[in-house]
Amino acid sequence: MKAIVYTQHGLAADNPQSLFETQLPKPEPGPRDLLVKIRAIAVNPVDTKVRAGSPTDKPRVLGWDAVGTVEAVGADVSMFKPGDDVFYAGSIARPGAYAEYGLVDERIAGRKPSSLSDADAAALPLTSLTAWELLFDRLGVTEGGGAGDALLIVGAAGGVGSMLTQLASQLTKLRVIGTASRPETRAWVEALGAHDVIDHSRPLLEGLRALGVPSVRYVASLTQTDSHYPQIVEALAPQGRLGVIDDPDTLDAVPLKRKAVSLHWELMFTRSLFETPDMIRQHEILERVAALIDAGTLRTTTGEHFGRIDADNLRRAHALIESGRSRGKIVLEGF
Repeated sequence: MKAIVYTQHGLAADNPQSLFETQLPKPEPGPRDLLVKIRAIAVNPVDTKVRAGSPTDKPRVLGWDAVGTVEAVGADVSMFKPGDDVFYAGSIARPGAYAEYGLVDERIAGRKPSSLSDADAAALPLTSLTAWELLFDRLGVTEGGGAGDALLIVGAAGGVGSMLTQLASQLTKLRVIGTASRPETRAWVEALGAHDVIDHSRPLLEGLRALGVPSVRYVASLTQTDSHYPQIVEALAPQGRLGVIDDPDTLDAVPLKRKAVSLHWELMFTRSLFETPDMIRQHEILERVAALIDAGTLRTTTGEHFGRIDADNLRRAHALIESGRSRGKIVLEGF
């Protein structure tokens, strides 16, 4: 099968060897696997981080967002059958979706939203799972809850931020305050349902106080946590909650003690990486997200469509993500 891979980590995104096309054997499904013929994918920051920082001793396939059709199933599969259209983020411990075929455990796959194109559906799985788990599992917000409290989303225009803004504004009563630094990203966050938008290139406390918000109960720090951290600590209300998804060089939890603030890490891959007993929860979340999309409650977060799935377009997508100027999700479609 055709696949786009890397073999040498750390190369610049515009280097032709950073991602290149090759042929790999078509995979065979294990007992709970779906063999999926992939039609569309999305690119995430984790793709660029793995390419840049993870050595490999064989061609490695990146990509953890896919839409396709089930071609075959393992012996123990019970929730899907050949011919089903699915979307999923997959496991970081397995080959990714920059290939014509992929394997995914049925417990972390969902049925593709019927109202979306393949490309628009591919924008959703990883960020939907991350945002859902961060809001409801880590920060402990309940659906329909949060009245009188505020959620500050640092980096609301990115992939996860775009989904988190929608989930919080549509499924809770929280006051949703997003951050964005450019006119186009500010407009994007507002369109997704944020009640207020402040500029994260300026002091966060200054932006909050201009809104008449002295403190917030919840903060979701999605990017540049280390540079915003002192202000986040100050902005959090006593007994507040801080959720983090990015990779700061270090994070000192001691400043949180005085306010009894709780710190929560979110990694969407944890359930599949450790095959936790509640791994099927990701199937349930994706099914719920698909239903909310088809009902018109949520919308896709596609930012740009980069054309067909090939090495040139994937290198271009990696470069844009690494520039820090992407908005929403970058999708590709067809081989």
